[in-house]
Amino acid sequence: MIAATQIRKRFGLHPALDAVSLAVEPGQCLALLGPNGAGKTTLLRVLATLLRPTAGALRLAGVDALRDPEAARARIGLVGHGSQVYEDLTALENLRFWTAMRGADASRPRLLAALAQVELDAVADERTRTLSAGMKRRLGLARLALAEPEILLLDEPYTGLDQRGRKWLAEFLSGRKAAGRALVVATHSFADALAIADRVGILAGGRLVLDRPSAELTADGLFRLYGELTGAEVEAA
Repeated sequence: MIAATQIRKRFGLHPALDAVSLAVEPGQCLALLGPNGAGKTTLLRVLATLLRPTAGALRLAGVDALRDPEAARARIGLVGHGSQVYEDLTALENLRFWTAMRGADASRPRLLAALAQVELDAVADERTRTLSAGMKRRLGLARLALAEPEILLLDEPYTGLDQRGRKWLAEFLSGRKAAGRALVVATHSFADALAIADRVGILAGGRLVLDRPSAELTADGLFRLYGELTGAEVEAA
């Protein structure tokens, strides 16, 4: 589903990604760990076709993403940093706008059903600026429930989520894996990485220094490897 080969990305003289290769199969989740500045967000943006790599090859759901990024983008769902909502619109209006932009069914019953999945149907007509940070994050995640992309790319998806949001997200991602979707999740949380991922990757200095099945890793072992491979202080899960 995702095949990245020798991906390099430079910003001026700075190598943000250095010969990164990875493959994610349908129904599989890759969790990316790494210190700040390791290249996690840059890699996700390349996979999302928002950044063009300096060199390398990228295929997404069978599409050459460098030759036809628009076709590849139609198969991708990206949740980046922050809630990415329009504060002056209601929760329902946010979903209607996002869905209409994709050319999909933006009927009120369908949008309300998506809000119900993240337990926000009771505030459907409330201005988004009145919602808590956790509720805004859940609203952003409701986009995934509507879009049903073949590939899901998530950058620190648990950040700012309340307990209900974390529970919904874990169940949703498990369901997407069962439906044959491919997932890449960048996170600082070792516990979340081991809980959801089939494979765990570690980025350091723009290089993928570890890519291993999560079943082969314990929490203590992952802490040790992370410290050894990145030279960074291990953060709390």
